This record gives sequence, structure tokens and C-alpha cells, in this order.
Amino acid sequence: MAAAQMERGVPLSTLCPKYLHTNSTSHTWPFSAIAELIDNAYDPDVNAKQIWIDKTQIKDMECLTFMDNGNGLSSDKMLKMLSFGYSDKKAVNGKHPIGMYGNGFKSGSMRLGQDAIVLSKSKNDLCVGMLSQTYLKKIGAKQITVPIISIKKPEAKDVMEEHLASLRDILDHSPFNTEEELLTELRAIESSCSSTGTRIIIWNLRRTTAGNMEFDFTSDRYDIRIPSDVLESTTEPNQRTGRQDYSVPESQYSLRAYCSVLYMKPRMQINIRGQKVRTQLISKSLAHIAREIYKPIYKPSFVKQKVPITFGYNTKSKEHYGLMMYHKNRLIKAYDRVGCQLNASNKQGIGVIGVIECNFLEPTHNKQDFDNTDKYRNTIRNVAIKLEEYCKEIRFKRKNSNRSNVPIEEEEKCPDQNWAQCDKCQQWRRMPDGINNDKLPDEWFCYMNPDPQFRRCETMEEPEDSDSEQQTNPKTYKIQEKEEKKKQEEMKEFQKFKEEKRLQELLLKAEALRRLKEEREWRKMTSTPNTPQTPRKGASASGLSTSSSQPVITDVFSLSKTPSRPKRPTTPQNESKRQKLDGVKRKLVTDMSLSSSTTPPTPVPCKDLNIDDNLLEGSSTPAPTEPTLHPVGVRTESDPKVPVYGMAFSHAALEARSTGNDATEEMRDKCTQMQGPRVKDEEEVNSSTAANDEEGMISIIQAQEEQDQLMELLQSVSNERDSFKEKVKELHAQLELEKQCGDCQTAREKAEQLSREKEALLETHSHHNQEHAKHFEDLTCRLEKSSNEIEKLLLKVKQLEEEKATISAECEKNKSSLTELKNKMADLLNWTK
Repeated sequence: MAAAQMERGVPLSTLCPKYLHTNSTSHTWPFSAIAELIDNAYDPDVNAKQIWIDKTQIKDMECLTFMDNGNGLSSDKMLKMLSFGYSDKKAVNGKHPIGMYGNGFKSGSMRLGQDAIVLSKSKNDLCVGMLSQTYLKKIGAKQITVPIISIKKPEAKDVMEEHLASLRDILDHSPFNTEEELLTELRAIESSCSSTGTRIIIWNLRRTTAGNMEFDFTSDRYDIRIPSDVLESTTEPNQRTGRQDYSVPESQYSLRAYCSVLYMKPRMQINIRGQKVRTQLISKSLAHIAREIYKPIYKPSFVKQKVPITFGYNTKSKEHYGLMMYHKNRLIKAYDRVGCQLNASNKQGIGVIGVIECNFLEPTHNKQDFDNTDKYRNTIRNVAIKLEEYCKEIRFKRKNSNRSNVPIEEEEKCPDQNWAQCDKCQQWRRMPDGINNDKLPDEWFCYMNPDPQFRRCETMEEPEDSDSEQQTNPKTYKIQEKEEKKKQEEMKEFQKFKEEKRLQELLLKAEALRRLKEEREWRKMTSTPNTPQTPRKGASASGLSTSSSQPVITDVFSLSKTPSRPKRPTTPQNESKRQKLDGVKRKLVTDMSLSSSTTPPTPVPCKDLNIDDNLLEGSSTPAPTEPTLHPVGVRTESDPKVPVYGMAFSHAALEARSTGNDATEEMRDKCTQMQGPRVKDEEEVNSSTAANDEEGMISIIQAQEEQDQLMELLQSVSNERDSFKEKVKELHAQLELEKQCGDCQTAREKAEQLSREKEALLETHSHHNQEHAKHFEDLTCRLEKSSNEIEKLLLKVKQLEEEKATISAECEKNKSSLTELKNKMADLLNWTK
């Protein structure tokens, strides 16, 4: 034994028999162990077209049997299959092997039972091998030994001499105690209509702690099921969920349902307990199918090609949904909920199945999950995003179509396409629309195809995806969202522009109102009523009398040129006061022009400027509200182009001093009649005054003579200037307060006006919306009527197509029967001859 464990003087590692049980514990779910045995028959090195799974009884022992019609195993391949880690499988004709680790048969068979025997027929020999935990315990083996015998063809009678010891152990520790029984089991392989194949028998099946069988063979005579109490303890951890609304898919406890989706595109017929499994082309058995493309971006060695993803609604049960993840055509994860499907309160994603083949990921040792790497996590994240986009797109299309008020999750669905698999060539054929796959016979062949183009097994298989289906699902809802967002932004910009424009208009109106108010307040502050008032304190202090006999200043204006007026001698004091007066006037005019730059300039009466000057100079005589006289030939202070040369007073006031009150009234009437357009030069003044009245000229001369006396009085009043300046400041402060109050009031009024305009716009907008809604309802009613008519016509077309299909099938049968009758008639004629 020591020599057997040495090679070139170096010890060899050995495997303890207990490792068979340890290795089998990687399969917590019994169906994953069965899938390993099915994969071995499906791989290209065996290339079986059919596999039969059954439960049988051999010498009072319950056994599971697996038989395929593949290429069979030679003695060398048998030894590698019963050993650990040997896997030299390669792709053949584009068909990639599923086996990767060289461990599937050992882990799977020992998970189902304690003992297994393999009988295989190849082209050249017959092989029998046994892997048995019971056998190893009985012989007290220290390491795993596998008895293998080989019988050469064509004799197929005698076992080779070097295999006699293995033959004895197989006969002593297997259900077959004679060579004849072994040969009988080998002959059973020929019943599969093939000269080659493999048959696996597993006995001492695993039982629960209560002593019951792990499988349920009685509930359905054509199925192998897992009881509910066993399912909870044996389900893979990644397939469990804590949600109470979770409905267990049938593929979790029914071997028939699991085998129907085991391969993404099945190429092998699976028979369970004598009945064929109706396999599904899962990516084509969905409703509302849409195709997406996933482009992993990693290192160049990761994946270079695009990975297609198919989304669609489950047509059988809305409770069974999630992601179906395949690896090399083999199902790894089933109904794995991702993204929005994990949210219990969200109905989005309910009933949606996603199908993806992840050949770029690495499956776990038991092929029931993927390694939790960055590749896997990024794939799940991207698939979740695409699933949410698919659900939004379906809801958007359904909302715009207005076909039905029933939610898409609740409505009854049928597959977008129907495909059938030929039992002879195992190729998939696309059925015409209107044919229900459930009504097809259990055994279906290519010659039954209603499409004459694909009615022969020699014809190449039709491509799954047409040019239109290969395109990705267009995101019309995103286009609509972008358009709506763009419209909203344009509406916001328009509203903003409208509000800014309206605000500017309001500001201009408010500024105009403010200027008007300032003008009115300024007039009110600087003017006096027409009725006689009590003279100010400054006037009484300076000796001015307010009796009617004394002259009263009613208006102040500037004279351009008066040849009859003698020049008054200028003194340094008068000159400084005049310069100061002119500067104050210019400052007032400049301030008013700058403050009203946004609005049309408001004309300022010359009397206001003159009154302001008098106040600044300390004048105590109040000015009238309106000028009483604009003498002909004299330019007033309202014209800014005329320079200020002196001070003058109205004729009515001068006459009042000399003639009394009665004369004053008469003179005012005359002066009012004498008011006319302004003249620009001295000649027009002289001509107009000479034409009107000679007495007017005398009064003007007298007024000029008295002007010097009045100027002396004004100089005495200038001492009160400082006191009036303080009063002017107080009045300015009050004016600012009133201005602020007025602005607030106007702003409130404009805000109320805007709110009223907004309400009016909303009322008109709602009225238009009601009209559009009525028009839209009329259109929807018409669409519903037309859609009902179209559905009726489609139903008629479907019925006609079904009748056509049945008639064509009957015609084919009649043709075959006619050929048979012809052959029989020919045989009869030959016999009679």
C-alpha cells in the first residue's frame, strides 16, 4: 500500500471515503443534484438527444434511474467520470459544455443516494462502473476505490481478466448479483432506439430525519416532487425570501416544471416517468417582449461583445417573476427579483421576467448562484435600471393607447410568439399567429408545421430574432419627458419674462406716480392759497405791512431785456447772492432731470423755482399757487434757455399799491386779457405793449422804479434764511416718509391687480381645458369603437387561420392515408398477379 502511494519517491495525496458525503453537501437543493446528471448527458462529448428520468424498484429497493441515448463512455472516460477534477470537455459545433470542474457526477449522485452504478454502451465496448459509499464501508477502504469492468464488442460476453476483481465487487455489492442481470441492464439501453447510451441507477436514496423519502413519487404519477416540509429546509439560501406575499414558483418543487426552463434554448428532450417534458423557449414565451443591450465596461479581458437582455410579462402567473440568469445555456438563478421588484409597496415590475445569458460571470460550485464579484453586482445594478425603464415604457404606451382601464399586471396575457420543438430533429419552429401551443399534440414533428417553408427536418432552423426584434426597445417615454420638461422650462421662461415685463411697467408707473406726487407735494409745500394769509414771523419782524394799501408780491419772473429799465448798480453782496441763487436753481433742475431718466421729464413751473429761491434767500413773503400774469414781451422762468438777469413783479400787484383795491381788480382783468404768446426779442415786446395801452407802459416803468425799494426790503428779510432752511429740511423728511407710504400702497394695489389678472387667466385656461377634454372624450369613444371592430375582425381572422391549420393537417393525414392505400393497392395487385 505504501508502494501504491509513492511516485518517484514522493507521497501521493489520497481521498478518504468520507469525502463522498462531504462533497455532496454542496447541493442543499436536491434538484440541483439532478441537474448535474442531466448536464452530463447534454454536454457535447455525450450529445444525447433524449434522456429518461424515472423511479423504479429493484429487489425491494427504491431507485432513481437516468438513461440517455448519447455517445456512451469508454473505460477511460468512465474512470475519469468516477474520479475527481478531470474535465477536458470542449465546445463542438458552437455548443459549449456546461461541466467545468469535473465534480458534477460525484456530488450529484452522492447527494441523491449513497450508491450509484453506471452502465454505458459506446461504439467499441461495454462499461460498468460503481461509486458506492456502502461498498467502501463494508470493505473498510481507506481511500476511494471505484470498480470498473469493460467488455469488448462484438462478442460482448466475456469480461477482461484484469477486471475480474472489479466484477466480483460489483456483483457482491450492487443490486445485480449475476452477469446476466448486468447484461440485461445493458440491453435496456438499446430500448432508447440507439445503439449507444448510458444508464445510471442510484439506490439507498436519501431520507429525512423522520425516515420518509426525500422525494414525493405519489402526488403526481408523471412527476417527481419535493414535499413542502422538505422544501423549506433544502431550498438554496439565495432563493429564500422573508416576504409573506411571496408565492413559491412551481419549478422549486416540481422536477417537470424545473426541467422545462433548465435550458435557455433546449436541445435535448427530457422525459420524466414516461412522459415528455414540454420545454419552453423562455425568451419567446412572454408577453410584451422588449429587447435591451447590456455593455459591460471593464478590463478588455472581461467581455467584448454586447449582452442581450429580454424583458416580458409572464403569461401563466403574475406572482412568479424576476430575473432568469443562464450560463452557457444552463439556468443558474431563477426568478431572482431585482430593482423595483424588491419593493413590496411598489407594483412596478410585478409579473415581469428578464432573461439574460451571463457567460462572462463565474457560477458557484453547485451551479445555483454566481460568485459575488464586482462583475456580478454591476450586472445586477444595470439590469435593475433597464427593468425600471422597461416598466415605465410599457406603462407609457399603455396609457397613450387607452385600450383598457385594467392595469397591465391584472389583465390576461398570451405570448407574443409561439414556438414548437420537433421530437425528431429537436429544432424549434415558429408557429403562425393564432395557434395555441397547448392544443398541439404531445408528439409534434416538422411535417405538422402549417408553414410550408419549415415543414422538413432538413430545413435550417428559423432565426429567433428578426431584424425588427434585434433592435433595442426605444424609450418613447424619455422623449416625452424631455419634451414636457422643455415645454415647462419654456413656459417658466415665458412667465418669468412676462413677470419681468409687467414689473418694469409697474415700476415705470410707480415712478411716474411718485414724481407726480412729489410735484404736487412740492407745490403744496411751496405755494399759498389765493386767499389772504397771515404774514410769517419774519415778515412782521422786518416791518412789512399786510394791509391792502401795501404792495403784495404775487409772482416772480425774469426779464430778458428792458430798454426803459435803468440798470441797478451791482454790489459785491448782491452779486454773491445772485450767483448762489443761480447755483441752487441749476442743482434743482439737474436733480429732477436725473431722477426722472426712466420716465418722461415732468415740467417744473418757474414759479416753484423762484419761490424756492426766495425761501433759500430768506424771503418771508409767500407765493401764490398759480401765476396771475405773464406780461407780453417778458420770458418767464419756466423757459430754461433764458438766463436770469433780475427780479420783476406782476403789473396787477404794482397797480394795487398805487390805485387801491378797486383799481387792482380792474388791472387784473386787463392783465388777464393781455396774456398772450411769449415773444423772444425786444421789438415784439415794444410793439405789443404800444398797441395795447399806453397806461400799461407807465405802470411797468413805475414798477421798475419801485423794484429797487423792494430789493432793499428783501435784503433785510435774508436774515431769516437760516431759520427757513431748517423748516425746509423738516418738510423734506416728511415728504420722504409720505413717499415711502405711497410706494407701499401702490405696490399693494398692483399686487392685487396682478392676482385678479391671474385668476382671470386661470378661469380662461380651465375653460379651454374643459373644451379639450370634451373633444378628447369624443375621440376616445371613436377609437374604442374602431378598436372593438378591429378586435372582432382579428378574432375572425384567427378562427379562419385555425380552421385553415386544421384543414391543412387533415389534408396531410389524407395524403398520407392515400399514399398508404395506393401502396396497399399496389401490393394487392402484385399479389394477385
